[in-house]
Amino acid sequence: MPDDFYCDEVLSGRTPVQILHESAHVLAYLHTRPAYPVHIVVIPKLHVDSLLTLDDDTLLIELLAVVRQVAAEVVAAHGACRVVTNLGRYQESKHLHWHVVSGDRLA
Repeated sequence: MPDDFYCDEVLSGRTPVQILHESAHVLAYLHTRPAYPVHIVVIPKLHVDSLLTLDDDTLLIELLAVVRQVAAEVVAAHGACRVVTNLGRYQESKHLHWHVVSGDRLA
C-alpha cells in the first residue's frame, strides 16, 4: 500500500469512491474497505501529513465543519457514531483523515 493512499489513489481518481460531500478543499466518501457497517472518511484535498502538521486554520475549520455535518447525519440515521483521526505510528496513511463510523466492528 502506498504511503499516501488518499493522494495516490483517491484524489488521483485511480481508486473510485462513493462521494458523500465535496467542496474545493474537502472530500467525504464511503470507505473503500469498511471496518464498520457505516464507515466514512473525510480528507483535505490538499496533502497534509496529519492533524499535528496542519497549519491552515481556515482548512481546519472547513474540515471540522464537514466532519460535524457527516457525524450529525450518521447520528440522525443510526443513533450514534465515533469520530477518529490517528496520529504517529497509529496513522497508516500519512495524509490527514478522519473516520466517521457507526456500528460494531466488522469481522
